[in-house]
Amino acid sequence: MTYLSEFLALMAVFSVVIVAPGADFALVTRQCVVHGRRAALVTSLGISASLLFHITYTILGLGLIVSKSLALFAFIKWCGVAYLIYLGVRAFFEPAMRFEEPDADRPPTRTAPLSAARCFAMGFLTNALNPKPVLFFLSLFSTLVSPATPVAITFLYGIGMAGALFAWFVGVTLFFTHPRVRARFTACGRWFNRITGAAFVLLGLRLAAQRAG
Repeated sequence: MTYLSEFLALMAVFSVVIVAPGADFALVTRQCVVHGRRAALVTSLGISASLLFHITYTILGLGLIVSKSLALFAFIKWCGVAYLIYLGVRAFFEPAMRFEEPDADRPPTRTAPLSAARCFAMGFLTNALNPKPVLFFLSLFSTLVSPATPVAITFLYGIGMAGALFAWFVGVTLFFTHPRVRARFTACGRWFNRITGAAFVLLGLRLAAQRAG
């Protein structure tokens, strides 16, 4: 029961965090509208895998090293800033979409389909190059998980959290790839690209202001 209590406490905090809009949410939303349901789901899987990556090195103690090393923290941060701004600039200058036939799995015309590998990589990198999870998981696990809890059990907590994140983005994907919802966004034409592009750039600038401590 102690392990169950720890897990429920972790999930209670984590469930509040995952619904807060951020770079991951912006990316999945854009994938839904521009590239369709399949692309969004694979991207979500990449985000969840990256979350498990963060949790794994936190459990192994490497997260503490990252959080204490200003140089390493800054390197990860600026890689993340550069990647978000790259996504933003690309989105801003993409041509307008035309949504002729409602289809949750097909990208609108004039939009090249993305491979599953690229979608997974986009999701993974967007989350992995954000150093904020280092601080979040360090504080979360050190506060809510007992030092006596076996590493294997803690890792299972992480799998549960990654699964919850994926389930959340599945729900987001199903909503934004609904034909009527998706058609509303694509009807905005290039304005959707400009708004999402600006959102990525602003998220990159916000990350640039993030400090290690």
